[in-house]
Amino acid sequence: MSLLWTSAEMVTAMDGRPVGELPEGVNGISIDSRTIAPGEAFFAITGDRVDGHSFAGHAAANGAGMLVISEAKLPALGRLTCPMIVVDDVLEAMVRLAAASRARVAGRIIAVTGSVGKTSTKEMIARGLKASGKVHAAVASFNNHWGVPLTLARMPADTEFGVFEIGMNHSGEIRPLTKLVRPHVAVVTTVAPVHIGNFSGIREIAAAKAEIFEGLEPDGAAIINRDIDEFEHLARAAKNCGAQIVSFGEHAKALFRLLDYRTIGDKGHVQALLGTEEPVAFNLGLAGQHMAENALAALAAISMAGGDAHAALEALETAEQLKGRGLRQQLAIGDGTVTLIDESYNANPASMRAALELLGAGNQGGRRIAILGDMLELGDYAEDAHEALAGPVVSSGVTDVWLAGEHVKALRDALPESIVVEYRENAEELAEFAAGALAAGDTVMVKSSNGSGFGKIVAKLVDTYPAR
Repeated sequence: MSLLWTSAEMVTAMDGRPVGELPEGVNGISIDSRTIAPGEAFFAITGDRVDGHSFAGHAAANGAGMLVISEAKLPALGRLTCPMIVVDDVLEAMVRLAAASRARVAGRIIAVTGSVGKTSTKEMIARGLKASGKVHAAVASFNNHWGVPLTLARMPADTEFGVFEIGMNHSGEIRPLTKLVRPHVAVVTTVAPVHIGNFSGIREIAAAKAEIFEGLEPDGAAIINRDIDEFEHLARAAKNCGAQIVSFGEHAKALFRLLDYRTIGDKGHVQALLGTEEPVAFNLGLAGQHMAENALAALAAISMAGGDAHAALEALETAEQLKGRGLRQQLAIGDGTVTLIDESYNANPASMRAALELLGAGNQGGRRIAILGDMLELGDYAEDAHEALAGPVVSSGVTDVWLAGEHVKALRDALPESIVVEYRENAEELAEFAAGALAAGDTVMVKSSNGSGFGKIVAKLVDTYPAR
């Protein structure tokens, strides 16, 4: 196996001090002692809740090729025989290694942000680019102050296309990350009232998202949603950074324009304009018009990065939903099945409406059940935002709404008597109820902010009913 980094390169890039006999190099980088592979470097990052140094011994026992630890922790870990690189601060050392990684890669780099759809768009870009060259992309939602440097540090030197996701919940968080990534193409999927409890309003959220353009390489491209009210604000910010503006959406002036969308089963059928060309039709492995719009953002990014957008169409046909982000499963119950849609990873007003619309688009003839929890980080808007979901619930044709949490009480009280409502205090109680209340033919969607713990409900249903 080829080396990701030589030990000498790491020592130099991180301004570290070797302790013990270092190996020639490492074949990977990990921050998780449970999943580290033999020969990888373990970075003992100190997080908000966990200090990685507490697991350095476990990482060494699991085959770590070396440990990267802080100088202050060396006395306590000196008994370990695993070779080490000692640094002033482990996370800062990873940032320095990330910068060195970006400097050695000559490939094209794409960065994605947005209030909704970051991970799905990032995954579609990465999938679509595989026909054009060697791709390196962020794992899951590694989009924060440690996830972005980790993804950069893991990028092989011969990468032809790098795809990064950058998130935030406060102003100023995207700026240092985009300047580290230095993308050639920056995508803003949309701007919505997500984390609005931390902002004065939607315009301030748009300004925070626009920080992604500040890291663009010269003559870079900004891919912006033409359908949102904040388009002009984002476009001005991008132009101020010297970017070429490429728009997508249903808007008549969108360069990558959605002409028609239809849901067929659990997939989508799309007709669109890709730049100035003739209309094209393609199938999308992800259902929902919002996914079709994310696909256009992905195709625009692929095109502007020098990839083959038409070759990407075939790859998008086999795109798959991710766990917690729309993953569909058929669960056996009696002589029939239940369709489970797992949206338990995140929730905000925009994604809730999109998910409810998708739930209402089709089922097996049984009930349409929405299992909903709190949308977090909405601040003073929380009660109004949850109450406002009553309209989308009704218009989507949902028959049953099962709720747990504090904020969703506002939705419970706003729903009409025509909808069957069940409420429990927490996710654990609702999981027990749901496991005993499903019937063959039901389509059930579980959606909430991750902090509400609704992944437990999905796990309970999957444990109760075998997958088919």
